[in-house]
Amino acid sequence: MHGRIGQKFHHWLERIFPEKRLFLRSDSETRFIRLRPETQLVGWVGSTAVVAWTIIATAIILMDSIGAGNFRAQAQRDQLVYEDRLNAISEERDARAAEALAAQERFSKALEQISVMQSELLATEDRRHELETGLEVVQATLRSVMREREDARTELAELTGENGETGGAEGLSSDATGTVEILAGALAQTSAERDLIAAEADVAVERAAEVELELRLLQDKNDEIFRQLEEAMLVSVEPLDQMFRAAGMDPDSLISQVRRGYSGQGGPLTPIAFSSRGGTVDTDTQRANEILGAMDKINLYRIAAERAPFDIPVKSNFRFTSGFGPRWGRMHNGTDFAGPIGTPIHSTADGVVTFAGWSSGYGRLIKIQHEFGIETRYAHLNKISVNVGERVSRGERIGDMGNSGRSTGPHLHYEVRVGGRAVNPMIYIKAGQDVF
Repeated sequence: MHGRIGQKFHHWLERIFPEKRLFLRSDSETRFIRLRPETQLVGWVGSTAVVAWTIIATAIILMDSIGAGNFRAQAQRDQLVYEDRLNAISEERDARAAEALAAQERFSKALEQISVMQSELLATEDRRHELETGLEVVQATLRSVMREREDARTELAELTGENGETGGAEGLSSDATGTVEILAGALAQTSAERDLIAAEADVAVERAAEVELELRLLQDKNDEIFRQLEEAMLVSVEPLDQMFRAAGMDPDSLISQVRRGYSGQGGPLTPIAFSSRGGTVDTDTQRANEILGAMDKINLYRIAAERAPFDIPVKSNFRFTSGFGPRWGRMHNGTDFAGPIGTPIHSTADGVVTFAGWSSGYGRLIKIQHEFGIETRYAHLNKISVNVGERVSRGERIGDMGNSGRSTGPHLHYEVRVGGRAVNPMIYIKAGQDVF
């Protein structure tokens, strides 16, 4: 049964690939090689497979190169846009903060002026009250003197009627008249002073009304400035918060760790303290302190961002050749960036160099320890420009791309490890590209 099937397949194959002979002639003899149909089939299948593999591999390389170029160009454009946006927001934030502080100073001065005018008004009221009291005393004294004068006149009339003597009565009448004139002059002076004080009190009331209007206008302006500052703070904080969350990091925990790095001083910004004259804190002071708190949070976010690997290690032209994940039956713990030998390699965050030398399959390797238990590795380098124990900054050049160790071509093998466990570096790079 199998023999018949084999014969039928052989006859069918002969119709497609007839048997051929390849003659090899020399000076003394002639030989030939018989190419059976099966041999020709194997050769045709092998040639077809090689051509197909070549076409597919070339297409993949071209697509990968085009995709990497587009991604890199887009990433650079996005980075420029976000840098411009962040700079504009920072400038606006600083300007608004300066306006808020200036407005708060004007507000404090206005409060002081109102306090002084209120004190003057109270003093004027007290003086007017004293003068009114004095006027009442003078009036009471005048009425008493008038009564005494009338009594004296009555007594004088009686004496005149009885004795007919006018000399003593005339002296008494003259003394009473002088006393009345003195009291009348004092009364007139007191009335004039009262009118003057009343006029001054009216002017003070009008000035207090003007200051109150100015205070309300200043308060409205302060409200507008505070509103713009609060919006600017919200726009500034949200992208940073999302960046850390996209990288799987808890922003609150990071802020606490960075804040502890200030040796217990509580961060670079401290709340504003205004006198509340023994009462509760006013609304403007509370809003100003909330804005300062947001500015403090942005500053702490910036410090945390510089200490976490949100930057990209290769800033020159490159292409991605291999990502994080299984590859050829083994786990590939990083991302590969291919480029010419000597391409600058940069630190992706602030940190301390813990290893700089040769490491078997890694070739020339640099390890940098960052905050939050994060470590980055830069392998297959051609040159190492840092030493163990050296502190490096985000974006600082630490070496050159090479082909050392187990490598099939010039490239950088970049790893990010959290607590000793390898994670996908693109999580941090893509999160950072949304902000920086």
